Amino acid sequence: MKDQIRTAITILKNGGTLIYPTETLYGLGADALSEEAVRKVYSIKIRALSQPLSLAVSSFEMLHEVAYVDHAYLGILKELLPGPVTVLLRKKAIVPDILTAGSDLVGIRFPDNEIALSIIKKAGPITSTSANVSGKKPPTCVEEVAEEVAKKADITINGGRCKYSMPSTVVVMSREAKEIKILREGAEYDRVLHVLQGKAAGRRLHGIFMS
Repeated sequence: MKDQIRTAITILKNGGTLIYPTETLYGLGADALSEEAVRKVYSIKIRALSQPLSLAVSSFEMLHEVAYVDHAYLGILKELLPGPVTVLLRKKAIVPDILTAGSDLVGIRFPDNEIALSIIKKAGPITSTSANVSGKKPPTCVEEVAEEVAKKADITINGGRCKYSMPSTVVVMSREAKEIKILREGAEYDRVLHVLQGKAAGRRLHGIFMS
């Protein structure tokens, strides 16, 4: 596994792609800060450029490199992450517009998976999107990755079945309005909602909104 991880890091640094495990689903990874690498992900997934991709980080330091984080939200983020949550924050200029489909917001994952974290720690932020053709069932194990996707990726790392085997819960945090919105119910939704409600009340934010 260590050799595979080293190989995956080298591939990513050279603009390649990989299929990797997380605690939610298997992801299709590429250098999230490289427009050329991100285009490969869109191509493999047959995904419209109008549909944004998320990115994955391995630390809060890396998170701060790619997004603006309001001080009021730090406590919330540290309770939620690492974990099966995608947080939408205002992106920094280092994040290419192609990744976010021109949006000022970027979806960020901080996966609770040692393989994913080991790769991201050395390779830097990578794309976080399920390893499937857009619209098709996302894979929860290597065996579920469609051949048409697997054969186009440069390497596939088998980390067993994903812990939650379902998509992440998606939360948007608006820095300007100080609002928190849950856009999608996913893994550990109840825990996420509990954390958000408690922190919102404590911080006197506008509360939790379901969208």
